[in-house]
Amino acid sequence: MAAPKRGRSASAQSKPGRSLALILIAIAALTGGMFASGNTTPRLGIDLAGGTSITLQAQNEPGQPNAINKTNMNTAVEIMNRRVNGLGVSETEVQTQGTSNIIVNIPKGTNSAEARQQVGTTAKLYFRPVLAQEVSAGAAASASPSASASGSSSASPSASPSSSASSSEKATGSSASPSSSASPSSSATSQGRAVTDALKAGSTPSSSASASSSASPSATSSADASASASASAAASKLEAEYTALDCSKATQRATAGKTAKPADATVACGQISGVWYKYVLGPARVDGTDVKKAQAVYDTQTASGWQVQMTFTGGGAKKFADVTAELAKNASQPTNEFGIVLDGEVVSSPTVSQSITGGQAEISGSFTQQEAQSLANVLSYGALPLSFKTQSVTTVTAALGGEQLHAGLLAGAIGLALVIIYLVAFYRGLSLVAIPSLLVSAVLTYAIMSLLGPTIHFALNLPAVCGAIVAIGITADSFIVFFERIRDEIREGRTLRPAVERAWPRARRTILVSDFVSFLAAAVLFIVTVGKVQGFAFTLGLTTVLDVVVVFFFTKPLMTLLARRKFFASGHKWSGLDPKGLGAKAPLRRTRRPAGPVAGPVDPKEA
Repeated sequence: MAAPKRGRSASAQSKPGRSLALILIAIAALTGGMFASGNTTPRLGIDLAGGTSITLQAQNEPGQPNAINKTNMNTAVEIMNRRVNGLGVSETEVQTQGTSNIIVNIPKGTNSAEARQQVGTTAKLYFRPVLAQEVSAGAAASASPSASASGSSSASPSASPSSSASSSEKATGSSASPSSSASPSSSATSQGRAVTDALKAGSTPSSSASASSSASPSATSSADASASASASAAASKLEAEYTALDCSKATQRATAGKTAKPADATVACGQISGVWYKYVLGPARVDGTDVKKAQAVYDTQTASGWQVQMTFTGGGAKKFADVTAELAKNASQPTNEFGIVLDGEVVSSPTVSQSITGGQAEISGSFTQQEAQSLANVLSYGALPLSFKTQSVTTVTAALGGEQLHAGLLAGAIGLALVIIYLVAFYRGLSLVAIPSLLVSAVLTYAIMSLLGPTIHFALNLPAVCGAIVAIGITADSFIVFFERIRDEIREGRTLRPAVERAWPRARRTILVSDFVSFLAAAVLFIVTVGKVQGFAFTLGLTTVLDVVVVFFFTKPLMTLLARRKFFASGHKWSGLDPKGLGAKAPLRRTRRPAGPVAGPVDPKEA
């Protein structure tokens, strides 16, 4: 049984080049991928690359004076975090400040501009019937023929059930085009009359009117008069808002319909193919909480562009089927359209020809991929429980972070230099193993960090740099454990080659236990912390794993090869393995003492 074991050991000792070749191939692949992808530097966090700091102030909802509380603020922070992470923006910090403010720090990146737009988006979605619609007066002069009131169908939004729905459920939104209840050049009087007519057509009988059969004539007359006066006042107010509304102006778009209650009719703005339209919308019939899931997909069947597919909840599916059935009864536009309103702005106004059942629908139109993904993102992660006002937007420069990085790198360089000096002075020739191992670990760490930027959106911040610096000590500690085990074997009287092989199993156990403890601490720190501290934990865990890889696939094989060289095998005084300098014992016998009686003359004294 012993002979085969020695054969396997000898085979493993004679082929350390395989392990070295494997890790060198891995280094070449990682560095080649780094240069091929163009990501030759790690992605930097906000403290090193700069970015934007946004202060958002919470606003009380209409009719909810006590909405600003700790629970709603924490919920808003959680939703904002999910939104920006869904966009692929890492190292974003979202935290509360005081009782009503939220601070959002967004580093520079591909999607940072979109993240700035979405962090404060309330994402309140409503489906409202369209009562009136026309090109905004200020936008009419610049409206292209294809986007006018009689524009082509290719520029219009549409709504249809998903592909899983039956053909009888399909809406005829593909032929919808923005229509108007009044000409863009009509007078204020005609616009007001159109709004009044639309409100009357879109209103529902009041409870008092429905109960008129059991009420006295005088009570019925009084109720009708009261309801008529209330409707007239609401219509007059809406007339004035609709007449004065110019959606081509950003200041008016910012306030149009933003504070309307779901149960009230309102005015709103919406952009279709670059042209702004203004709408009169009825009370909300379906809201965003009825949407179970939303995702952006490209319509490969008709190549009509990007769409947002929505799946409704059980209750939402019934509401959506009811409202589309009611709208389908109207033969003329725009009263057979419903407006999909997000945060007070109409993002789509499809035409409905029949009830859409099945609980699935699509928002389609002239969406770009980014616009579709943005809309799906805010719908998927839900509406914020509060409305927020942007209090300040500050550009954060990397000047302070750059100074701290320079100081940190300087400290790391000093520490690395001291480690190298210690290795050369104390271990002498063994530093030819330790220093290349440190370089290999550094190359692997840098290449992996550069590739992780575009893949998992890892960003290198100051705490992450500290984690990398701490890793120098962890890696050096593994070398020292191995070297000291080899020296212990030499002190026992063994030659270098068997000393290396006997020392390795003992050193391996110690290194694995030590690295496991470090990795466990990094994992716990990563899970229980947020923000920049996670960068430190991630880097510490990554370098700990790489330490195991380097020691197993580079340090040990390289030490096996050097042990065959005369300089180290003979125990040269500059090799760091000089038996005399280590206080080694007399060499051990290479063969075992025979177990039986010894042949030959016996010393009388021993007898």
